[in-house]
Amino acid sequence: MQTVYIIDAIRTPIGKYGGSLSGVRPDDLLAHIISVLVKRNASIDLNAIEDVIAGAANQSGEDNRNVARMAALLAGLPATVAGNTVNRLCASGLQAIMDCARAIACGDGELMIACGVESMSRAPFVMPKMTSAFARDPQIADTTWLAFCK
Repeated sequence: MQTVYIIDAIRTPIGKYGGSLSGVRPDDLLAHIISVLVKRNASIDLNAIEDVIAGAANQSGEDNRNVARMAALLAGLPATVAGNTVNRLCASGLQAIMDCARAIACGDGELMIACGVESMSRAPFVMPKMTSAFARDPQIADTTWLAFCK
């Protein structure tokens, strides 16, 4: 097993629901953090980064796709850097760290970025599927509330 080291850590300010960060898309927020991390560690060859693993609990709306891959590309990482999004609800960021550490320890990589992102202020309202054919009683669900009730 390879020894695993955390070489740097950074985070955004903690925002509040509807607060000053509410206008920032989650992929843009994560891309900003990744780009700052890369600038702080300028001696690292970007092509050596093998994966960006991001935890995201809600994954609806703007962060419903592979937000790790989107943020990596927005941050200017090479297209050869993979991206993987994991969801373990409130432990999603920790899961990303564990996945990176496990991959490196097992020899499946040498340099990875573990991260997490969430923006409950930007979580959308959704319309679930109808329960029967031609139903005329649409419902609206708030994914912010649903994320906390899982």
